[in-house]
Amino acid sequence: MGAETPSPAGMRRDYREWPPLAETAMAATWPEQFALWFADAAAFGLPEPNAMILATADSGARPSARTVLLKGYDVRGFVFFTNYASRKGRELELNPYASLVFPWFPMQRQVIVTGPVERVSRDETEEYFASRPRGSQLGAWASPQSSVLPGPEALDERLAAAAERFGDGPVPAPPHWGGLLVRPDAVEFWQGRSSRLHDRLRYRAADHGWVVERLAP
Repeated sequence: MGAETPSPAGMRRDYREWPPLAETAMAATWPEQFALWFADAAAFGLPEPNAMILATADSGARPSARTVLLKGYDVRGFVFFTNYASRKGRELELNPYASLVFPWFPMQRQVIVTGPVERVSRDETEEYFASRPRGSQLGAWASPQSSVLPGPEALDERLAAAAERFGDGPVPAPPHWGGLLVRPDAVEFWQGRSSRLHDRLRYRAADHGWVVERLAP
């Protein structure tokens, strides 16, 4: 007989590993605070600490979400790269606003971002694309991302065609592929605490700069 299916309602873990998150201990700006937590996540040994959940919505406000990889951040915001013709690309073209979640659950931390989205410059896209492994470069040409495929062999054929097209020469960035920048209007730093009384400190854009607010858990 197989093992019983566990009940998610009975799964509980009390968060006790971190000291309380105090406003006075937060960095002056969200980029500084994110840099500190990102360094913590990398040092903790999390697999792909740059993995983030990207949530978008179409013109009818129907949401979708998926995991993508952060490829850069600075005072402007958070940058990732994708096929502009993919579902997320099309939705962000129609509704250029997104949310990001960095789910650092083994550390009992999350970072939640909301803000408008815009394309990065073509120079920035081409600079990043040139740094990718060749297989990933060819894959960007081969995959009609989010489109229905008749089978796995169709993608293999497209990859072979891309490899033949470029031969041993450089692979340029496809015109339909590039970077997107999420410019935050809010960045929340969430840290677990006992009895589900979690710490939630949010940097919110205001007329005079950024303000830090404590949110109820």
